Amino acid sequence: MRDFTDDIRDLVRRVDEASSYLHIPEGRDRLVELEAEISRPDLWDDADKAKAVNAEYAAVKDDVDTYSQIVASVSDVEVLHELARDEDDASLEPEIEESIAAVAVQLDQLELRSLFTGDHDDSACIVQINAKDGGVDAQDFAEMLLRMYGRWAERRGFAIELNYQSEGTEAGINSAEVTITGRYAYGLMTAERGTHRLVRISPFDNQGRRQTSFAAVQVWPVMDAPDIDINEADIRMEVFRASGAGGQHVNKTSSAVRLIHEPTGLVASSQEERSQLQNRERALGRLQAMLAAKIEEEHQAELDAIGGKQAQVGWGSQIRSYVMQPYQMVKDVRTEVESANVSGIFDGDLDEFMEGYLRWRRSSEDEA
Repeated sequence: MRDFTDDIRDLVRRVDEASSYLHIPEGRDRLVELEAEISRPDLWDDADKAKAVNAEYAAVKDDVDTYSQIVASVSDVEVLHELARDEDDASLEPEIEESIAAVAVQLDQLELRSLFTGDHDDSACIVQINAKDGGVDAQDFAEMLLRMYGRWAERRGFAIELNYQSEGTEAGINSAEVTITGRYAYGLMTAERGTHRLVRISPFDNQGRRQTSFAAVQVWPVMDAPDIDINEADIRMEVFRASGAGGQHVNKTSSAVRLIHEPTGLVASSQEERSQLQNRERALGRLQAMLAAKIEEEHQAELDAIGGKQAQVGWGSQIRSYVMQPYQMVKDVRTEVESANVSGIFDGDLDEFMEGYLRWRRSSEDEA
């Protein structure tokens, strides 16, 4: 009968660590407080507060329940192992080994949560994609990225909503903006912020030459009612016909709105509503969130500079190459994570790259 004591001891150690980084004791106390809040009959008198309370309750309960389930699984493995050893029953070895492996996988996923160190990492996010150098190929690449993030969101069970899309001249898109909603959507998508590079035989080149094209991705956290006052004189509003699904109405009227904040160059758009006024209100809310996040980022950059911390690679820097010819390879230039499964990556298989980025970010913070 094989002795699994060391394997089980390692699981117990990792479970103890999970209790610390998930703040389980504090979470259990907080659940009691939140349950009392949720049961108040006047909670929904303030809809924004009610949404915030329910969102926090769901997040804390998810951590506590997941942790409790893993603790129970480890306990079951311990009991099974003791029984097998007492009876010297080697026939139970495969079941014990399989159970240990299953718990280890669950802990791997749980430990990812310890890497979300940003203030807004658990928030939804606004993602903007813009075609850059490369002409039609860049526009096609931007659309490939838009589809890639859509498929990734579906894989994780996240909701994705198209805020705005500008069609390319011949193919693809010039730009697009989406909102991705799900726990840790922003924390995960920060891995995508920057310039992406595609190398392939151009399908738009009659001579079949290899083409390099670029697309830029920016990511902003969705912040609830940020306390940001924007001077209306600083906003330039553009209206246009909405593209994509939405019926005949969006194709005939200029109901879509794009707001440009002149001092910062930030752009927020909305085409979801039938009313231009409603779209403006949506776009203004997004612009406020972007501006609030930008102010926070600039403040953090100042603190990092004072502390001698090196700025991380981000917006405006090349972060990842997608090579389709003369060989197949996707490589992140920051983390060295790479994959030859280019089609799988474009089909939304991004978790390895995102987790690699989060570990690289944590390592960079620890070194600083």
